[in-house]
Amino acid sequence: MKYYLRLLASSTIILLLVLSLDYSAVAASKRLVKPFESSLVFRKVNPIDKYILDGLNKQRLTPAALCSDEVFVRRVFLDIIGTIPSGNEVTRFLKDRRFDKRSRLIEQLMARNEFADYWALKWGDLLRIKAEFPINLWPNAVQAYNRWIHEAIKKNMPYNEMVTSMLVSSGSNFRVPQVNFYRALQGHKPDSIAQVVALTFMGVRLNKWPEQQQKNMAVFFSRVAYKRSAEWKEEIVFTDPKPLPDMKATLPDWTEVKLKSSDDPRRVFAKWLTGSRNPWFAKNIVNRIWSWLMGRGLIDPPDDIRDDNLLRYPKLLAYLEEELINSGYDLRHIYRLILNSRTYQQSAIPRSKSVEAEQWFACYPVRRLDAEVLSDALCMITGTRERYSSMIPEPFTFVPEENRSIALSDGSITSQFLEMFGRPSRDTGLESERNNNPTDAQRLHLLNSTHIQNKLERSWKLRQLLRRSRKKPRNAIKALYLAILSRHPTNKEIDVAEKYFKSGQVSPRQAAVDIAWALINSKEFVYRH
Repeated sequence: MKYYLRLLASSTIILLLVLSLDYSAVAASKRLVKPFESSLVFRKVNPIDKYILDGLNKQRLTPAALCSDEVFVRRVFLDIIGTIPSGNEVTRFLKDRRFDKRSRLIEQLMARNEFADYWALKWGDLLRIKAEFPINLWPNAVQAYNRWIHEAIKKNMPYNEMVTSMLVSSGSNFRVPQVNFYRALQGHKPDSIAQVVALTFMGVRLNKWPEQQQKNMAVFFSRVAYKRSAEWKEEIVFTDPKPLPDMKATLPDWTEVKLKSSDDPRRVFAKWLTGSRNPWFAKNIVNRIWSWLMGRGLIDPPDDIRDDNLLRYPKLLAYLEEELINSGYDLRHIYRLILNSRTYQQSAIPRSKSVEAEQWFACYPVRRLDAEVLSDALCMITGTRERYSSMIPEPFTFVPEENRSIALSDGSITSQFLEMFGRPSRDTGLESERNNNPTDAQRLHLLNSTHIQNKLERSWKLRQLLRRSRKKPRNAIKALYLAILSRHPTNKEIDVAEKYFKSGQVSPRQAAVDIAWALINSKEFVYRH
């Protein structure tokens, strides 16, 4: 009974605090300057903004105002490194008076180790890095493959070199990590390989192409062969040495090439794919990056590029393609362009009533945090760890306590929380495998589970926060808001929370736990905005 009474009290403070959050005024069409909007208006700073403004004018849509510094620091941490900022990082950024502090922060974040962790996670989804059924890479290969992807991202390997290395490599899947591209498939026949290559590196659903075009592409993977070794679960990927007559083959753009008997057809295909005139290669990856940072692709979904799929801003997409090629396939260059644009730095509060405002990028799209990011955020706030499980026998399920969810290399290792919040199964490599749509089960888990309750009740960080506040509720409230929502509370929010602290219903420590629980149940915490 005591637990349920305390739950009722916690639910009451949750309701009071959520109602007090100032973004509720948006529903009443009141313009906000703080804490969500800046007083600055949208002005173009690079060609991205020019193309977006031209499109918005044609659609008669008004761009949103720029987001506040409080919103920007949280947003850019989440979007670049999949991590919420600490209270100290927020405070340091807000106190910075340099005009280029946003650009500086972007550079700092791309230099952090978490950048490679988070984007290796994204690539792990696309490349289906998973030890168990139906991919069956096995743990040794998973670790090697993920480490190779991580290093490629960390060292900023040119994208064309990265893809070429995956497509043309041969050898042991334990010792030549990138050959696992040919292992992480549900089928090893040429047509199955061709479908995965098209989806991953061209953004194309090959099964929607004419049958003859599908067969033409499969020819380039007809000599990929596999054999077992004496080592447990090791497999060798190689080019079948069996002599074949010279032949003509047709590339996806209908260009004919001659394949000699001594040729590795994969090399011919890789040279064509990564060429500067390829109609799919650069387009696919810049559209994916735009989708990852902006919530939806210029072509959406980003892995279904076809003539009859609506392309918004064709000139913008062409510009990003050209920038990628001219930069030597430097993916970070594309990140910089997008992140520094005023288009990306818009507020999430639209200034146009049209339902298409978000689709045309007239505001920043609000969307729920990825499962791994949300899990790590809860652990960071409370100073706790997450427990994982797997079908794989020990010792492969062991994950050191300091490991974060965004650093999990194996799609087979998971947790009940990650599954509930839509972590992808990594079976197909489709973007749609990750499900960030909110559910009732998720809401109930955050609000009413012992999992979340225990994290808060046992949190050494909350105890430390109270000690530092020196029995001053106002200081504790400010620290909680900085740690959880990455901003200072408004006067109204302080008044509501301070009143609860001083009500005498619960101890100061329990009041801090209840307020933390209220904040992590707010949309402002659970969503990117």
